[in-house]
Amino acid sequence: MKRFSAFGALMMTIGLLLAPMAAAAAPIDEVKQLVSEHYMGELPSNLQSMASIDDIIVKLDPYSSYFTKEEFEAYTGSINNSATGIGVIIEEHEKGIQIVSTFDGAAAALAGIEPGDIILSVDGETTKGMSIQQASSLITGKEGSTVQLVVLKSSNLTQTYKITRNKFTVPAVTKQLLYGNIGYIGLNTFSDDGATRVLKAKEELQKQGATSFIVDLTNNGGGFVHTAEELVGLFPKSPYAYALHMKKQNGLVKSVQQPSLFPANTKVLINGYSASASEMVAGALLDQKSATLYGQTTYGKGSMQTFYELTDGSYLKLTVANFTGPKGTVIHKTGVKPQITTTVGQELAKAHLDAILEANKTYKKMPALQNVPTTKEFTVTFSKTVASNKQQKIELVKLGTASNVQVNIKQKSHNQFVLSPTAPLEKGVAYILLIHPTFQTETGEMMKNGAYVEVTVQP
Repeated sequence: MKRFSAFGALMMTIGLLLAPMAAAAAPIDEVKQLVSEHYMGELPSNLQSMASIDDIIVKLDPYSSYFTKEEFEAYTGSINNSATGIGVIIEEHEKGIQIVSTFDGAAAALAGIEPGDIILSVDGETTKGMSIQQASSLITGKEGSTVQLVVLKSSNLTQTYKITRNKFTVPAVTKQLLYGNIGYIGLNTFSDDGATRVLKAKEELQKQGATSFIVDLTNNGGGFVHTAEELVGLFPKSPYAYALHMKKQNGLVKSVQQPSLFPANTKVLINGYSASASEMVAGALLDQKSATLYGQTTYGKGSMQTFYELTDGSYLKLTVANFTGPKGTVIHKTGVKPQITTTVGQELAKAHLDAILEANKTYKKMPALQNVPTTKEFTVTFSKTVASNKQQKIELVKLGTASNVQVNIKQKSHNQFVLSPTAPLEKGVAYILLIHPTFQTETGEMMKNGAYVEVTVQP
């Protein structure tokens, strides 16, 4: 099973309860006691005779681990978006350590490392068979220090990078008002104040004119469980956040209701790297029909971890429960399947397209244009002669963005118009051509309904 980690970025765990041990004891004895009492999984048969904490951790599930005090501080700092490192999210891979994503402005992205790259070695040490914790200890380090990575690129060529570690901040929330008064909010990590930031972004976008919303949880590996409970509370018809299944008890956990809610037609984006707390939210929204999910099936981490502070200041992260959707949707090792499946990378474009069409319900769908060249000109032909009218409006919109594309529009004949983009279209990108009902015939008959054409540019 894969584990995720992030060097100064996102983490794949939830349930930060910080439960300290009541009585002083040797750390290994504390760990044995905690595992015996709370671990949600099969206990090692020789637990009591194990000689080290590392021996115990190896026998537990991939999400249980041990942290020194310094490692714990770095871990919680990364969830809350401030850290030192190279700025990547990683997972274990059969060939080494794979890059899931990078962060703008961080050292890895600036050096040219890309999602999908596989780290084959770190400072000369092979990463094949290496755990996330081992890789993390090698790649992280002091600000200004360097690390050498040998990386397998998607082209199957290897490349060596010498990267200087730096401090960077991962924004917990990003926002933008997309074309059509559609508010986009991206949540990058379930930080301690993540839901508060989302609520603030929602209110700010509404002041700018947003009437519908897209919430992006793609590549979000999780964070604090209370943030997930609060985020679910931002959606209508969402009284519960999840169903909890512990060693000795089960039950529904309520969401934390918020002062204002997203509209019922809100769209939530997920993908194979949406995990843990992201899956908790997705499962709750799916089970309670509170929003529409777009993208791909999520990672499948439906287990919950608690941190226990040991008497020497170190911490044990232990899997203590599994969770499902409020109505029983299984998440662990299965993931949450969206109602609308898209190809990888097209989640936002599809959600934006649907949001635009919802606001223009009377527009007629015309045959789609696929794999058009970047220099494409568009010819729009009407069935009748079109009279000159300054209100005539045709727009070409790049999906997932804030504004329409600049075009020159010329009337070629009595019923035909040609649109020429002022700059080349982007390769592999989806657009929508909107023909608004602003045209009229020479006798004054207005166009009854608008029309639209879906456009994809050749890769």
